[in-house]
Amino acid sequence: MSGQIGILALQGDFDKHAAMLQRMGVPHREVRKVADLAEVDALIIPGGESTTIGRLMARYELDHAIRERAQQGMPIYGTCAGMILLAKEIAGSQQERLGLMDIEVIRNAFGSQIESFEADIPFKPFAERSVRAVFIRAPIVSRVGAGVEVLSEFNGKVVAVQQGKLLATAFHPELTDDDRVHRYFLSLLK
Repeated sequence: MSGQIGILALQGDFDKHAAMLQRMGVPHREVRKVADLAEVDALIIPGGESTTIGRLMARYELDHAIRERAQQGMPIYGTCAGMILLAKEIAGSQQERLGLMDIEVIRNAFGSQIESFEADIPFKPFAERSVRAVFIRAPIVSRVGAGVEVLSEFNGKVVAVQQGKLLATAFHPELTDDDRVHRYFLSLLK
């Protein structure tokens, strides 16, 4: 293993996560096929179109490989569409997903693209200072399983969760200058 962070680069804003990791000086690579996944120690699943990313993961057989790596303890972080793909249940949808986290999500819970917004929200690991959250057609977590910890809520809605080495946020920290959520994810490698 090389100590690299993989960024699933099938569709979505993977380049923004790459730019964040670049600024942080963290070695990273884009993951497009199973061989790429074998070269990384952790994986970020970016925001984008969850149905498209799900279909492409299945087409390239990355879904099975990611599930296997998760079972071996590889940390995985999903933002927005990544949160949807990590969920066991997606309200009203049978779309392709990884189903790794014991949560149910509601897609586009805050409305359409034009209703995107930013807010300062609490994030449990950083009690001292809120994080700037960018919500773009964001999901919410509507059900949390027994092994899942809620890390953040906005207006009473769950928007960040953790289950072991799996982390998911409904918002996009990669679209801000604050690298603390990414640093928190990297701490799961230890």
